[in-house]
Amino acid sequence: MPKFMDVHHGMTGITEEQLKIAHGADLAIQDDENVRFEQAWADPESGVVYCLSEAPSKEAVQRIHERTGHPADEVHAVPLIV
Repeated sequence: MPKFMDVHHGMTGITEEQLKIAHGADLAIQDDENVRFEQAWADPESGVVYCLSEAPSKEAVQRIHERTGHPADEVHAVPLIV
């Protein structure tokens, strides 16, 4: 299944606990779209959050994020990983 990296901007000051809650919300409903969120990273200073997932499409990733209240600003296919 394809992998995707999505990017969220404007999350300046996000805490580790807030990132865990947001990631947990995605995990709770990911099966609805056949998505598997693998990892999330955040830079509280810049307000950028990154999520790596496997999904049938970038639209499926975005639908999960929209339903959990934090739509991605960008969703990129990641065809090569080493």
